[in-house]
Amino acid sequence: MSVDSVFRTRSLGVAAEGLPDQYADGKAAKVWELYIGDLQSRTQEYKSWLVALLRRHGVRRVLDVACEYSYKNDFNPQMFPSDKVLTHAEPETTSEPSYWATAKRTGLLLVIEEANWLTLPEDVEKPAEGFDAVICLGNSFAHLPDFKGDQSEQKLALNNIASMVRPGGILIIDHRNYDYILETGRAPQGKNIYYKSDLTQDISTSVLWVNSKPHMITLDYTIQVPQAALQKLPEVSKFRLSYYPHRLEKFSELLADAFSGAMEHTVYGDFKAYRPAQTQAPCYFIHVCRRTA
Repeated sequence: MSVDSVFRTRSLGVAAEGLPDQYADGKAAKVWELYIGDLQSRTQEYKSWLVALLRRHGVRRVLDVACEYSYKNDFNPQMFPSDKVLTHAEPETTSEPSYWATAKRTGLLLVIEEANWLTLPEDVEKPAEGFDAVICLGNSFAHLPDFKGDQSEQKLALNNIASMVRPGGILIIDHRNYDYILETGRAPQGKNIYYKSDLTQDISTSVLWVNSKPHMITLDYTIQVPQAALQKLPEVSKFRLSYYPHRLEKFSELLADAFSGAMEHTVYGDFKAYRPAQTQAPCYFIHVCRRTA
């Protein structure tokens, strides 16, 4: 593959509804497919894992709070997405977004709401007992700012998200392996279900410490842009993503508190069974929480 340039991407995003939205300027969305690699391969593998999990738990009605829309073949999803991500993820020849086309083709009931994690129960009408599954994937939750430094808004958001899960239902939520980044100063090596691209040259990390605590982690992505993509991506030379990191143990505690301890909790590393002493450090941790009461 011929490569014309190597771009270091960097952007802090723009404010939306009072909070910085790192995808609102559209730059992240434009380059995202280069980062994740073969979209069809990624979607199929990712969907296979997720759909199998949903079927195993008898899920029919899903609340997707983070725009992960590749599993919608047998389920009735309700979601509040990032319009910029969805818009730029669609082929230019498509007259309507593919999630609408999929819903029409399969007969799904698809509802899209504008909502906020911090006011979720007021923003989204919950079915009588709750949703069969609530999904928050793609490292989305780590975008929620911790302005106060006490994770009070993270706790509120998780309480609200957990409140939408019916008894016997599940919450699926993930985050990067921030433990590894904080301990080594770099992102874990290798590919996983989320990204398979051969164009990712480097992910450099920086950590903002406040009162001796890691307050924010910033990742700068170096992506090779093929010649064929240069005309479509003339402005991707400045792009970065910043996150409010969660350590695995602490995040597990937050989840337990959100469910008042009434949950069965399973942790996966890169969508495989996770063992704390395993040799290969996972890039992502995925939590599956089943409400028991």
